[in-house]
Amino acid sequence: MSIKVLKITARGRSRTPAISPAVRAGDPNRRRCETGGVTVDTEAAAPARRVAMISVHTSPLDQPGTGDAGGLNVYVVETAKRLAARGVAVEIFTRRTSAALADTVQLCPGVLVRHIDAGPYEGLAKDDLPGQLCAFAAGVMRHVARHPEGHYDLVHSHYWLSGQVGWLAADRWDVPLVHTMHTMAKVKNSSLADGDRPEPSGREIGEEQVVRAASVLVANTRREARELIELYDADPARVEIVSPGVDLATFTPGDRSAARAAVCLPDDAEVVLFVGRIQPLKAPDVLLRSAARLLEQDPDRRSRLVVAVLGGPSGSGLDKPRALQQLARDLGIADVVQFVPPVSRAELAQWYRAADLLAVPSYSESFGLVALEAEACGTPVVAADVGGLPMAVGDAGRLVAGHDPGEWAAAIAEMLDDPEGRAALSANAIRHAAAFGWDATADQLLHVYARARGEASGVVTGISEFPRTERAI
Repeated sequence: MSIKVLKITARGRSRTPAISPAVRAGDPNRRRCETGGVTVDTEAAAPARRVAMISVHTSPLDQPGTGDAGGLNVYVVETAKRLAARGVAVEIFTRRTSAALADTVQLCPGVLVRHIDAGPYEGLAKDDLPGQLCAFAAGVMRHVARHPEGHYDLVHSHYWLSGQVGWLAADRWDVPLVHTMHTMAKVKNSSLADGDRPEPSGREIGEEQVVRAASVLVANTRREARELIELYDADPARVEIVSPGVDLATFTPGDRSAARAAVCLPDDAEVVLFVGRIQPLKAPDVLLRSAARLLEQDPDRRSRLVVAVLGGPSGSGLDKPRALQQLARDLGIADVVQFVPPVSRAELAQWYRAADLLAVPSYSESFGLVALEAEACGTPVVAADVGGLPMAVGDAGRLVAGHDPGEWAAAIAEMLDDPEGRAALSANAIRHAAAFGWDATADQLLHVYARARGEASGVVTGISEFPRTERAI
């Protein structure tokens, strides 16, 4: 094999990369990772053995569905656990929100959560967190000062606030920065719900800075990769597509009647489920308005329809925490709507199994983990055709263009009124979700880490024979 020696720039420093002797010799046992024209020799680069994950605004210990805790929390927890199982020590830095929280909590063997003081423990809104990034970064630096130089091999930051801290940390420790956006201001602002607040320009600027600083950007889907490139001028060669996953041990198919008994639902009900934080972005109001349309068109359905809204207020939804309940009363459907507070993962699986379908009417979703969780339980999905939802849904449901309640009512009624079609979608759902285990996500992240470390150390080879992540180009 002919070897190309290419000049690459890693975090602002131009280097001529070295070629490992084993690769020169054509050793077929070398593990390689495609890097968009350059291939990292992952053994020569040395695998990451200790990763600093940054999650400033939400703790992996928080209950998903409350406050700012959601899919990002699930992502950080599940990937950290599986990276640890693969021999990578993970330390997650997050802001302390209670005096009762210990400085360090072991999430599981190999995963530590480090609580950093930055601002008051309670009452600090997410919008005020940018003013605490300096304090947070200082706390991280003070903690790391206890360790010898080279303690961390890599920084992986989640969300733009964490990216700002990760940028400083990676530069200070002279290690690569891998960043996952999870959501992006420019995308959210392009599809705001009625009355929702736009993301501030300061966030857009901060995201642009993180995009420029990161060694590798991890996108959930091709669509997100395109958005990074087109809206943020990201270098396509630095964008990797790594799909999120689902906990296939927790979210499994099960008996629907037993699940309904477990969550106190009638066995003969038509159950439409919403799972998510209660905020305009997630559009639970669209579901309620579509339920009202359903009952207008078929009043007899009222005796059997149950619309379960599972989650707590978050974001701009905190401004009017009881607004959704009032909307249900105004629409005359309070008798068919159940509001359920966030529950444990095991109980959430029972709710998915109990439902005839999951509705995901969001205005923006970088992926849509709840869709995959429902599908793993055998429940089909009706979802908005936005963001990563087309990939998450696949052939396990139906996509709705737009947020017109009439169109949503028609899509929901079509699925409820077709038990045979719903059974076929259920089988599709189980098969589709099975391809998205968190183990696969962790394996792909290991290759992203190897790529980032390989480029930083300047060890590259020729064309990869074993690509593991999807390129953005």
